[in-house]
Amino acid sequence: MSGYPRYVVRRILRVIVTLFVVVTFNFWLFHLLPGNYAQLAGRSGALDPSAVAALKQSYGIDKSKWEQYTIYLKKLVTFDLGTSYSSHEPVGTLVWQAFLNSLILVVPALIIMLLAGVLFGVVAGWRRGTKTDTTIVTTSLGLWSLPTFWFGMMLVLTFSVWIGGLPVAGMDTYGAYYPSIFDHAYDVATHLLLPTLTIALVSVGQFVLIMRNSLADVQDADYMVTARAKGIRPSRLLWSHAVPNAMLPTYTLAALNLGILISTTIQVETVFSWPGLGLLIYNAVNNRDYPVLEVAFVVIAVVVIICNLIADLTYGLIDPRIEET
Repeated sequence: MSGYPRYVVRRILRVIVTLFVVVTFNFWLFHLLPGNYAQLAGRSGALDPSAVAALKQSYGIDKSKWEQYTIYLKKLVTFDLGTSYSSHEPVGTLVWQAFLNSLILVVPALIIMLLAGVLFGVVAGWRRGTKTDTTIVTTSLGLWSLPTFWFGMMLVLTFSVWIGGLPVAGMDTYGAYYPSIFDHAYDVATHLLLPTLTIALVSVGQFVLIMRNSLADVQDADYMVTARAKGIRPSRLLWSHAVPNAMLPTYTLAALNLGILISTTIQVETVFSWPGLGLLIYNAVNNRDYPVLEVAFVVIAVVVIICNLIADLTYGLIDPRIEET
């Protein structure tokens, strides 16, 4: 086996090993934390020691860590995701709904980041060394350095408190009646605006810088020098020759960011009470809800790993030179 098939097999084997390591680390990360759900439930004084012991037994947290680890692996393999300690709902249902809600938040943010990043990156890279380039790079670095939770709260303060008109929490208006699906979609869109802008504006800087530097590099390539010598118009030179070749690193970054953004929305979803994976994880940590934490982090790990695999495989098709690495 040689060439691209060997490249695919090698990447898939890496994914399998990585996933096992992540699943193992995921279990021990939470089970080595002090305290558990039964102890938290017993602190109120409403449960006597025998009731706390019975609660531990019913959830299997009275067993040794290695026994719990073995049970955890068996349940993952058989897709028996268990029941939430705190809400007593199926973990699979909770995590799946939260994951879909996170996608509703992350995908528009990624689209905004990609479009704005490519546009401003092209402008900065094509005019490198000018005041326009300096302004765009400085602004991008400034936004990228802002704490996500702080920037989200500033948007709330500006557009919901001072100016007014935009909702600050939840995915839609609680208890609202919607005459049509379009009214519901509009309500969700207004709730989506601020958290989406928070993610997009804080993270767009990396797209701008990657596109700007890639475009600046290809301008000195031999094919660009030849195209200029042939008298090709600057606009055609930019969009037909420079941008397509400079897009390769930006494409990889976009593929990787879909998984990464899902795993980094905890702050945004907590600030805006968006019912996604981030808020679910935050509440599960406070409640020591191990089944929810374990499954949520496995889902995040799988999404990140799959996005990395897709980026690797498609990049190998776009640029065959990558197969040799």
